[in-house]
Amino acid sequence: QVQLVESGGGLVQAGGSLRLSCAASGRVFRINAMGWYRQAPGKQRELVATITSGGISKYADSVSGRFTISRDNAKNTVYLQMDSLKSEDTAVYYCNAEIVRDWWATASLDYWGQGTQVTVSS
Repeated sequence: QVQLVESGGGLVQAGGSLRLSCAASGRVFRINAMGWYRQAPGKQRELVATITSGGISKYADSVSGRFTISRDNAKNTVYLQMDSLKSEDTAVYYCNAEIVRDWWATASLDYWGQGTQVTVSS
């Protein structure tokens, strides 16, 4: 089995910073893309940022310039550094990873973390 465990959420004032972490464990041979999504109350889940195994990142327009995604391939971990937080960043943040479980596998499977709450007070 594969698990994605997130940490780092919490309550912060507007303008503050938080750093989220997500570690993959279990039956992991290789991880392709990793990413962060978020879902605010009453809204659909949306992409925040993604990063390839080679380190190429992509951001939603709403967070570009404020958030930074990074990963440590040796630790199977992805991070999201969130700076200059705004009240509209309040949401549950979910980690996602495209994981190849075995050396002989030809395709990756999509896994999600359980979510971590980020609340930004104005």
